[in-house]
Amino acid sequence: MSKANDLNLQTPADAGYSMPAEWEKHEATWLGWPHHPTDWPGKLDTIRWVYGEMVRRIASGEIVRLLVADRAERALARRCLRLAGADLGRVEFIICPTNRGWMRDSGPIFVRRRRGRSSETGIVHFHFNAWAKYDDWQHDRRVPDMAARRLRKPLFHARHQGRDFVLEGGGIDVNGRGTLLTTEECYLDPRVQVRNPGLGRLEIEAALEAYLGVTNVCWLAAGPVGDDTHGHIDDIGRFVNPRTVVLIRETNRRDPNYRPLAENWDRIQDLRLEDGSKPDVVPLPMPAPLYFDGERLPASYANFYIANAAVIVPTFNDPQDRVALGTLAELFPDRPVVGIHAVDLVLGFGTLHCLTQQQPA
Repeated sequence: MSKANDLNLQTPADAGYSMPAEWEKHEATWLGWPHHPTDWPGKLDTIRWVYGEMVRRIASGEIVRLLVADRAERALARRCLRLAGADLGRVEFIICPTNRGWMRDSGPIFVRRRRGRSSETGIVHFHFNAWAKYDDWQHDRRVPDMAARRLRKPLFHARHQGRDFVLEGGGIDVNGRGTLLTTEECYLDPRVQVRNPGLGRLEIEAALEAYLGVTNVCWLAAGPVGDDTHGHIDDIGRFVNPRTVVLIRETNRRDPNYRPLAENWDRIQDLRLEDGSKPDVVPLPMPAPLYFDGERLPASYANFYIANAAVIVPTFNDPQDRVALGTLAELFPDRPVVGIHAVDLVLGFGTLHCLTQQQPA
């Protein structure tokens, strides 16, 4: 049974919790089996095989907790994963209906605190509302509660000024030492996809500090064209170690992405880490534009996921695939960097990082 809000008056930071970095050791990765037909128009069968490759890579180093709607979907998932060569002994199938499968945003966001030589984890509920854009989020919003009950973890309900505080995991990235990256486009736009009406920069920073245990919030500007989350950081810039950020760069001045991404590069020159020092910043290229039915898709190499056994990176049948994989391989000498074909996956306006959520050990 969850201890859900015995802790109502205490925030995670008050209780000594903070969000660890993604490269720190995981107990598990959470995924939601793909089922929403409009996320991948005409491509659901193809996407299931992409999941097979994802699970095969991730499960070689940790448990995969996979949400499925019912027994029939569980049987389908088992068959696909078995044929893909995934280790089913490391896959835990959890029957839990979802609206979609974007676990980065609707799944449990974990925080951790040290207790002597050991540590313990809790879950923060950030009240997912489908990116303040879609109406179907009611099943997804229940996932953190379910996870806290199942794992018997403390559950913190994020609130600010007497109301629910809304955040998606794809909208933030942390270095595990106190610094958090996010974007103004996502959380400070007063008109488009407003998650927390009436809250400004200072209020949002206070909520991030209280519920994720960070001490230093850094704001970039905006993300690539086609991102229907309206500026998630995980398509833009990511920490790869406590002091290094990879940041996407568009070199074609005629591309619509050139100006907003160049502004991020201007801003990051003034970014400071929690100790006041400047981070190391490494460029990641952008692939050539990808379109579906005339609509630009948010293809980005920054949407990689750091699992225990590998770093899995979206690839797009593009010459820049090799550059991105080579750059990340130099930055992650402790685990293999593996490309996963994402041309079909990005039809859902997200790829590998958007679909995964880590559970720290």
